[in-house]
Amino acid sequence: MNGTLKRAALACLIMFGLLMLNVNYVQALKAEQLSSDDRNNRNFYERYDVQRGRITAGGTILAESVEKKGDFRFVRNYPDGKVFAHVTGFFSPESESAIENSENRYLDSTHPDLLLRRSIDLFTGEPTRGANVEVTINPKAQKAAHEALSASGKRGAVVALNPKTGAILTMVSLPTYDPNVLSGTDKPTVFGAYNKLDKDKTNGPLVNRAINRTYPPGSTYKVLTAAAFLEDDTSRDGQTIVPAPQVLDLPNTTADLPNSGGAACGGGQVPLVYALERSCNTPFGKIGMDLGYDRMAEQAAKFGVGQPLTIPMGVSQSDVGPKEDQAALAQASIGQRSNQMTPLQMAMIAAGIANDGKVMKPYLVQKITDAKNDTIEEAEPEELSEAVSSETAAKLRQMMVSVVNNGTASRAQISGVEVGGKTGTAQTVQGKAPHAWFISFAPAQDPQVAVAVIVESGSAGTDASGGQTAAPIAKAVMEAVLNK
Repeated sequence: MNGTLKRAALACLIMFGLLMLNVNYVQALKAEQLSSDDRNNRNFYERYDVQRGRITAGGTILAESVEKKGDFRFVRNYPDGKVFAHVTGFFSPESESAIENSENRYLDSTHPDLLLRRSIDLFTGEPTRGANVEVTINPKAQKAAHEALSASGKRGAVVALNPKTGAILTMVSLPTYDPNVLSGTDKPTVFGAYNKLDKDKTNGPLVNRAINRTYPPGSTYKVLTAAAFLEDDTSRDGQTIVPAPQVLDLPNTTADLPNSGGAACGGGQVPLVYALERSCNTPFGKIGMDLGYDRMAEQAAKFGVGQPLTIPMGVSQSDVGPKEDQAALAQASIGQRSNQMTPLQMAMIAAGIANDGKVMKPYLVQKITDAKNDTIEEAEPEELSEAVSSETAAKLRQMMVSVVNNGTASRAQISGVEVGGKTGTAQTVQGKAPHAWFISFAPAQDPQVAVAVIVESGSAGTDASGGQTAAPIAKAVMEAVLNK
């Protein structure tokens, strides 16, 4: 009898061991294969069984789940999808992007912060609903930016910030796409549409140019070079005289640095504000060489350049480029060479100057509330760094106002509002049209909005410039925020 029991126990033990091996094999080694098997549709249908929370901005619904008849109970809908696509992102059968991705666990109700709400709903018998996400976007300004940038088929990006808080008021990237097309339930249709968009490398509609593409900033970067110059000696201001040769002799190279078009810049010596108004290259190239790479890089870092950022989506890092020779430093100091910035970073520079030298951490999510509208999480403005002293910031604001009133940025003027700004025309590959840039803030006395605009090379013609092409777009955004 004991022998029989031992044999039975051994058989059970072996079978239990085999069962455990099979469970581990299925759940670990085969999990990915099984989850992607077209016959395994349980998770696929469950994805649409919960009513995801809304994404809203200023009382406007940007994304919501609409109840449907059939196999899929709730389907995502984006009422003005193309305008807000790079903010909301999409919710496809197997993936999400932008806010739909970064706040997914709140939107689909699985976040630990919603445990109490889910427990109450289970007790009361109410259906589970995801949390709502309110973003910081100003819908009117977003639409103004989209309309102004999309005119004549322009490619580029527009970012507007509240300088005092860091809240992102607009984030437009063009070309764009319709998230409704990528948020359907028919996999072949959705995947086909996604692949078509993804393969369009020339236009890159899926790329958020505002935060995930870097460009040479051109002459907009001269405000940072001016900031480093003023911080280096607090007795300096806009009237400080700086050398302004027609061509700046660069050491160890025959490729010297001229002003745009080879023009003179006021006769060889000019006030700093004049050099900024006329966007002369040679004064700022010389300032950069005189200050040195370390000082210039340190000033850039104080504006957030090179710091990792999430808004909550990840932001590509901007970079002034490696330490090279003096000739390379002169070019980097006017926003060329290896100097690469995101539009968000350039908006942060304008915002820091507008906000008495303090750069606020940019953010896109204002508030998260549960299905009963109880607040779960709310943004609190956070200072990222002090880029310059308040005295230096005041000097720079005055100089940037002069650029709009007396210099290259006259097309950014707003009646009854004092606007500060700086144009930029950034060279790209030889033989190709430049990028057109503009950064700005308004009103100068009490800034409520800071803007960065880039219009990509060739998308607005071969003669595009920051003053003629980008400044009017920024003006439209500032007017929308200020309700002018």
